[in-house]
Amino acid sequence: AAGAEAPSMEEALPEAYTELARVFDLLERHYRDMQDIEFTVERGHLWMLQTRSGKCTAKAALKMAVDMVGEGLIDEKEAVLRVDPMALDQLLHPTLDPNAERDVLTKGLPASPGAASGKVVLDADTAEQWAGRGEKVILVRVETSPEDIHGMHAAQGVLTARGGMTSHAAVVARGMGRPCVSGASSVSIDLKARKLRIGSRELSEGDTITLDGATGEVMAGQVPTIEPELAGDFGTLMEWADKHRRMAVRTNAETPADCRMARQFGAEGIGLCRTEHMFFDAGRISAVREMILAENEAGRRRALEKLLPEQRADFTDIFTTMAGLPCTIRLLDPPLHEFMPQQDAEFEELAATIGVTADQLRRRANELHEFNPMLGHRGCRLGITFPEIYEMQARAIFEAACDVTAQGGDPVVPEVMIPLVGTKRELAILRKLVDDTATRVFAEKGRTLDYLVGTMIELPRAALMAGEIAEEARFFSFGTNDLTQTTLGVSRDDAGRFLSVYVEKGIYPRDPFVSLDIEGVGELVKLAAERGRAARPGIKLGICGEHGGDPASIAFCEQTGLDYVSASPYRVPIARLAAAQASLRGS
Repeated sequence: AAGAEAPSMEEALPEAYTELARVFDLLERHYRDMQDIEFTVERGHLWMLQTRSGKCTAKAALKMAVDMVGEGLIDEKEAVLRVDPMALDQLLHPTLDPNAERDVLTKGLPASPGAASGKVVLDADTAEQWAGRGEKVILVRVETSPEDIHGMHAAQGVLTARGGMTSHAAVVARGMGRPCVSGASSVSIDLKARKLRIGSRELSEGDTITLDGATGEVMAGQVPTIEPELAGDFGTLMEWADKHRRMAVRTNAETPADCRMARQFGAEGIGLCRTEHMFFDAGRISAVREMILAENEAGRRRALEKLLPEQRADFTDIFTTMAGLPCTIRLLDPPLHEFMPQQDAEFEELAATIGVTADQLRRRANELHEFNPMLGHRGCRLGITFPEIYEMQARAIFEAACDVTAQGGDPVVPEVMIPLVGTKRELAILRKLVDDTATRVFAEKGRTLDYLVGTMIELPRAALMAGEIAEEARFFSFGTNDLTQTTLGVSRDDAGRFLSVYVEKGIYPRDPFVSLDIEGVGELVKLAAERGRAARPGIKLGICGEHGGDPASIAFCEQTGLDYVSASPYRVPIARLAAAQASLRGS
């Protein structure tokens, strides 16, 4: 009859259907995987044409792996090996509705997964203001810097015209769980007119766009999203992964919210707390600038006294949240120019605060100018020349650790990390500063605590001299972002313009800022690990660059015998699964 549904195969061809179901089960059990099968029925007779393992979403792959263990087809180890770690991103972030229409404006680099829609805003302050009144916003910048942190927190996602997969925007957005598209070179921003041009299209601040951080696409208007669902199968697979991995998995985090998220995802400590991110808060940036622009040590110490209670509160929150888990805290690392005022109004405001003229401040700022600040006055060089900065941070760490322990919290064992060390002498000077500060704090507090002082290996010289440096270091943390920059002589923020061509031409198999250059940078890591262990048996070794969330890099860390990897909070599950797979394949 017209409009009646066609009969099912089971109804129309019951014998062929029964045989097909039998073959389905036979093939699935033989190959121990879901099968994509082609067949035909001719004159009632079933003919099998082809079978192969079927493609599926991450959620389906996860469910099948867990179900097959339950059915006895595979064991836990094989289930752990079955799931692609990077596919877990689909489970942790919103994704675009695959059936929704898309008006694609441009495509950049898929720097941080997830999908989000919001109104275009062109600076961090506007992002914070609009978000404060309930608007969903997308922060659009040429590139971001640490002073944009508050705007990135307020935004649903971030779009930048410049920058690569490990640019500031990419790294921070991944840590926050925000989608980010970077290196969208067709994007141009007119801040004066508050306009945005993408190719031939012009948008105004306030127009809505959508980002797909998984593909790098930027779309006009709002595209519907599908929220992630972390079902029980996810937890089951993670339990199996933890059972079979050797390396610990920590997180890169510096806010209580990031720490809590990372712990929910199974992080076993903090591998990198970037203290500079704490200094850009609106309530303390003036004191930071006052410290930088001071003419002498007395002026710097006056400003640092204002920052001490803020830093102590930061570390108290972190130690409380991490509840006795190890916390590696990196002392101030970036070049001071990143904290400097940029606008005339900011110079005027700071001048009024510290009682000098704006012209005096501008002159002092010009004196601090560096031609190549990332290879200039930063890292441990700040601690050597301005030891009072590191002294304040060390005091804040130890006071917070004592306070949390005194209040009945889990015992805190801080790991104080000195960045950008290239010589044993640098570390010896700064380790003594940290030790002396700890001694004074413990005397004042009437208690002592265990702590470690170590360094970040991020310069080729540090890797080569690791044996000597290990005489002063209780741990090494490989900062592979900067180690890649300094070994390859390539800026991670500018490399997006040409690295894709290098990968296409086979010069590098993958972007070396996304997946570790094992032949070059990896050799330095191996060398440093060997020389460090020879000088100090049992030295703790970890990796805290963004490579800590990349499965291929994690496999290298397992082969090298590192003790842990550290990744952004949302990449912790990826690292847990990848570490388990690396351990199983190496056993």
